[in-house]
Amino acid sequence: MTLVAILSGAGISTDSGIPDYRGPDGLWRKDPEAEKLVQYDAYMADPDIRRRSWLMRRTTAARNAEPNTAHRAVAALERSGVAVRVLTQNVDGLHQAAGLSPRKVLELHGTARQVVCTRCHARSAMAEALSRVEAGEPDPPCRACGGVLKPATVMFGERLDPVVLGRAMAVAKGCEVFIAVGTTLQVQPAASLAGIAAEHGARLIVMNAEPTPYDARAQETIREPIGTALPALLRRLAGEAGPGA
Repeated sequence: MTLVAILSGAGISTDSGIPDYRGPDGLWRKDPEAEKLVQYDAYMADPDIRRRSWLMRRTTAARNAEPNTAHRAVAALERSGVAVRVLTQNVDGLHQAAGLSPRKVLELHGTARQVVCTRCHARSAMAEALSRVEAGEPDPPCRACGGVLKPATVMFGERLDPVVLGRAMAVAKGCEVFIAVGTTLQVQPAASLAGIAAEHGARLIVMNAEPTPYDARAQETIREPIGTALPALLRRLAGEAGPGA
């Protein structure tokens, strides 16, 4: 049985109209102030940051984004019978929307499709919170306890969920093929998963427009557009791997 692990970053979703962060046309290069909107300490301390953050989410491209050919290719690989696990740095939920089984997706940085109370930890739908913003609540509090709501994503200054990270590390250690796609491999600890996979004997493939710190350890580096290169790669791997569970 061959296990294929895919670490996906922002680059896999750019064809869905969601800009990346650090690329040549990345959000934070165009608007460095936008990074403050996802810094936990600033978000919690400054009501104006929270109001701007909610307004940003009302207009974000991710709100109505649809899966692209790369997301659909990953789901097709699973349907072909190959054992697949996705470790994603993205919070857009597009792997699941493309048809990949949710239990095979580990969202390392959480999900933007839900919000969580920073006091009582109650969760609810992002769509419901945004409806409140549109109805005139610039910084909607938790309905249960009145606490500050935030997206159920890992902001800068927060730690990754140790359970999710532990599961991702187990996948990295146990896979035969590890594909890092659309990620600069600069954000830790998620980036370290590529190194862990290589150390445990996995075939490491890096697919990214720009060089990454892990290129020297990869058996294969691919610079072509993800929307066409990833489907081609996964079709090739499906032929090599054979069925698995």
